[in-house]
Amino acid sequence: MSERYDVIGIGNAIVDVLARAEDDFLVKHGMAKGGMALIDETRAEAIYAAMGPAIEISGGSAANTIVGVASFGGRAAFVGTVKDDTLGGVFMHDIRAANVSFSTPPFQNGPSTARSYILVTPDGERTMNTYLGAAQLLSATEVTEAEIAAAKVTYLEGYLWDPQNAKDAFVKAARIAHRAKRTVALTLSDAFCVDRYRDEFRALVENGTVDLLFANESELKSLYQTADFDSAVAALRKDARLAVVTRSEKGALVVTPEKIEAVDAFPVEEVVDTTGAGDLFAAGFLHGFARSLPHATSARLGALAAAEVISHLGARPERKLVELAREKKLLP
Repeated sequence: MSERYDVIGIGNAIVDVLARAEDDFLVKHGMAKGGMALIDETRAEAIYAAMGPAIEISGGSAANTIVGVASFGGRAAFVGTVKDDTLGGVFMHDIRAANVSFSTPPFQNGPSTARSYILVTPDGERTMNTYLGAAQLLSATEVTEAEIAAAKVTYLEGYLWDPQNAKDAFVKAARIAHRAKRTVALTLSDAFCVDRYRDEFRALVENGTVDLLFANESELKSLYQTADFDSAVAALRKDARLAVVTRSEKGALVVTPEKIEAVDAFPVEEVVDTTGAGDLFAAGFLHGFARSLPHATSARLGALAAAEVISHLGARPERKLVELAREKKLLP
C-alpha cells in the first residue's frame, strides 16, 4: 500500500483550558506542580469555577504532535474520539484547520468531550488536571487498517494505556503497522503514567511492539527505577532500537544500541508556557524521521519546534514550523 501519510497519531482528543495561576493556588487545590492528574467531571467543574480567566485551545498530547508534523509540511492524520458537543466541535474544527486528516465520527451519546485544565505558574511550568470524558471511548473499532497501513509512522501516546479498550486499539494499530512494514512510535507521556504501567511499557519496547520511544528525563528514570540518569540511558540502549530522551534546557539525546548523539536545545528569550514542549519535540523528530533525515538533524527540528511552543501560551505552534526550519537552514 502506498504511503498517504508521514505520521498518523492515535491519542486522547482533548480541549485545553489554560489559565495563569500562582503556586499557592496549586497548593490550595491539592495539585502536584508539573504533573498530570486524571479527574472526574465534578472535580473538573470545581477547578474551572476556581480558575482565573482562561482560554480554550484544542490539545491532547498526540494531537499536538500531529499538528506539529503538519506545520512542518508533513502529511498527517489523527485518530481520537469526541462527543458531538460544543468542545467536540472546537476540536474537530481546529485539527482539520491545521491540515490534519481527522475522520473519526463524534459520539452522539455518553460523556462529554475531554478537557484538560492547565494552570501555568509564573516560571512557565504547567500543571494539568484532565477529565478524559469521550476520549476514553476510543476503541479498536476506530482504528482502521486502511489508515494505519498508509502511514509511514504510527505514533501513540502513553496516556492511552489507561482504559482497556484504548490498549486494544493501541495493540491493533501496532500489528497493522508492522504487517505493512511501518514504524511504531510511543511517547511515555508522563512519569506518573510510567509509574502505573512501567512493566508493560518496558515489555512493549523489549518485544519490539514499539520501534521508536520518546521519553523525558524523569520518565526515563521512572521506567528503569533509578535516580541516576546515566544508568537509565545505559539500560535504554540495551532495550530500544531507537529512542529520543529530552532534557529541557540540556537538549536531547538520540539513543541506539550503537551510539548516543547529543543535541543542544535552541535558546529561548523567555519561557512562557512549557505545555506541549515534548509533544512538539516529537513532531520535529518524526517529521525528519519520516523523510529519512539523519537522527541528529531530526532532533534539531524537534528542539526548534519545542523552543517555538514554549515561547508563547498554548501547546500548538503559532508560526509555521516549516518556515522557521528553513530560516535555520534545517530544511530545504
